[in-house]
This record gives sequence, structure tokens and C-alpha cells, in this order.
Amino acid sequence: MIGAMVMIFAAVWIYQSAMKAGVNNVIMWVGICAGVFLVSQVLLIDVNVYLLEAFRSSEGGENYERDLASIGDRKNEGGFQGGGGAFLSVFMELMPPIVGLVIVALIRSQFILKQKIALPTLFDGATAIIVNGFKNIIDTLKQGIKKS
Repeated sequence: MIGAMVMIFAAVWIYQSAMKAGVNNVIMWVGICAGVFLVSQVLLIDVNVYLLEAFRSSEGGENYERDLASIGDRKNEGGFQGGGGAFLSVFMELMPPIVGLVIVALIRSQFILKQKIALPTLFDGATAIIVNGFKNIIDTLKQGIKKS
């Protein structure tokens, strides 16, 4: 769910950046970036599942064998309880969308805008989309309150 929301944000960001830069084939670049984002999500989620299963099997002993039809809880003794486990769970959840967004930012900077790769140029314009989005939401809510 988080990855889907970040992917929609990235597609809108790429579209607006390409339109401002006057790039030909804007929709093609949006599609390329969305495809790269999706592929990175799938690969990184597979890596996360592999790492989590490897971690769990090392804790579960020799008898830890998950079969594909098993729908039971993946917890055993120890595990992801506590502060370190919560941090690891949040990291594993947020890492694929963040890495996908960074990859899209690199494509945007290097190929669409043809700029040098630097921190200020990577995420240029992304904050404006967020701020304008919240401003539009607040304006809509204010108009709704005035009408009632």
C-alpha cells in the first residue's frame, strides 16, 4: 500500500518535471519510471522475504520449515518483538519504496532533466508537489465549510 502511494507520487512528480522541462515523450518517461519503480519494488520485497525467512529459520532451529500452503503465524520465540525488532520491521517495510523513489529520482535527474546528480537536484520539485497538494486539500475543506 505504501509502495503504491509512493509510486503514484513518483509518477505525478515525473510528469510535472518532464512537462516543465519541455521533454518529448512525457508519457513514455512516466511509464519507464513507473516500470522501474515497480520492478525495484518486486525485487526488493522478494529480498526482504528471503532475509526475513533466513532470519527466522536461524532462530527456529532445524525444525523450522515453512511450506507454501502454511498460513500460520510466522512468529516463534524471540523474533521481532522489542525495540530492535520493531525498527527492523519498519525498515523492511519502508526500504523498497524509498529505494524505488531514489532510483526514479536518479533517472529523472540524469535522463529527463540532464542535470548532474547531486542531492539538491535529485528531489527538486518533490516538496512543491506535497505542499501544493496539502494546500489544495485545505482550500477544498474551507470551501466546503463555507457552503454549509
